[in-house]
Amino acid sequence: MRTKFNDVNFQDLNLTTPLLNALQDLELSSPTPIQEQSFPVILSGRDMVGIAQTGTGKTLAYLLPLLKMLKYSEQKNPRVLILVPTRELVVQVTEELEKISKYINNRILGIYGGTNINTQKQMVAQGQDIIVATPGRLYDLAINRDLQLKSVQKLVIDEVDVMLDLGFRFQLNNILELLPKNRQNIMFSATMTEDVENLIGDYFKGPETVSVAASGAPLENIHQVGYEIPNYYTKVNLLKNLLQESEKFHKVLIFTGNKRMADRLFGDLDLLFPGECSVIHSNKTQNYRLRSIEEFGEGHSRILIATDVMARGLDIEQVSHVINFDTPPYPENYIHRIGRTGRAEKEGQAILFFTPAEKEELKKIESLMNLEIEKIQLPEEVEISDKKIPEEQPQIKEIYNPANYKDEDAPGPAFHEKSDKNKKVNLGGSYRREIKKKYKKPKTRGDKNYNRRKKR
Repeated sequence: MRTKFNDVNFQDLNLTTPLLNALQDLELSSPTPIQEQSFPVILSGRDMVGIAQTGTGKTLAYLLPLLKMLKYSEQKNPRVLILVPTRELVVQVTEELEKISKYINNRILGIYGGTNINTQKQMVAQGQDIIVATPGRLYDLAINRDLQLKSVQKLVIDEVDVMLDLGFRFQLNNILELLPKNRQNIMFSATMTEDVENLIGDYFKGPETVSVAASGAPLENIHQVGYEIPNYYTKVNLLKNLLQESEKFHKVLIFTGNKRMADRLFGDLDLLFPGECSVIHSNKTQNYRLRSIEEFGEGHSRILIATDVMARGLDIEQVSHVINFDTPPYPENYIHRIGRTGRAEKEGQAILFFTPAEKEELKKIESLMNLEIEKIQLPEEVEISDKKIPEEQPQIKEIYNPANYKDEDAPGPAFHEKSDKNKKVNLGGSYRREIKKKYKKPKTRGDKNYNRRKKR
């Protein structure tokens, strides 16, 4: 049973009986601060901007009041639209909706790219009450008139800062223009950037701001430590040392800075811990990504390697440790990473690996949190490797070498080849003579008996 944050419980929020029964099945008794503060604002019908860190329960903060206000209807077009940045988040919000709607008769559909669009068109045509979607696929359906947005009364944009970072501003603007002017806008973000403020200024009407555990405020229930490590292979050696304690590190999420590093680390860890590792990033197919999350969530694999793009799309319970394999260049990304553990009131552990070259990034993270991360010495049994990956190798640059000098403005070989080909010389002569040289026999146009008559 969830420990109460305060003296308020869900019954005090005047929820309907079907919603209370669903919450009881999920063993949820009291709202988190963001849920308690968002509920009356959303019920009032006003536009709302929620600033909340990941792991604070903001999904239920907008789902509960929306479901309370949603009346039964048989109309085809959706009345609630929820936009999220990643496919994984579509799946998770849809699953959360289905759990909370267990005793409610409504129609829910998740829409995202990487799947058959014709199947989604058929599902839309059957009629839906709530649609959860990524902006790209939703825009494709709307612009082709397969999905009508004229009946949308409530719009939710979740993780809007990530959505803008991923380049969805064009689709988002066009979707907002297609929606009815008379609607309620609800937005949630972990950071308040200039792009987010511009979006609010363009489309929101006098929004009320609800701010709980804004990005930069570290979660008190997450214990953070850091290791200074010289290179990649020493990091792998430390991981091997830590992950051997399988009971303590029973569900570990490891973040890397890019897809190449994620694949490299997966290859190394899979050799050390065969059958216990999964990897997820944007180059993997949708089925592979969902299967990796499912295996990790259900405990079939205890180690999941992911990139920053996936940091906001993962909502997995009971993550024991988040390990930052490298130090992210943007301190906000560190906050989003460690927010995968210590969900709500649970205790969490966050470990940061940083090299001497990443100390500046570490200072930015500590400055943002106004907290110094505890530093720990490498265990003596961890071997410090001299081997380096290509990215760590020193880059040798020749200042000036006449032997390797290349005139970048000089025409290349293709230029000369083309010039020779285009040199034409008129040698005179008839068409027939030229054909005879080429084919070694006379040829005429349309006279099949020419050669026969000549032999006679």
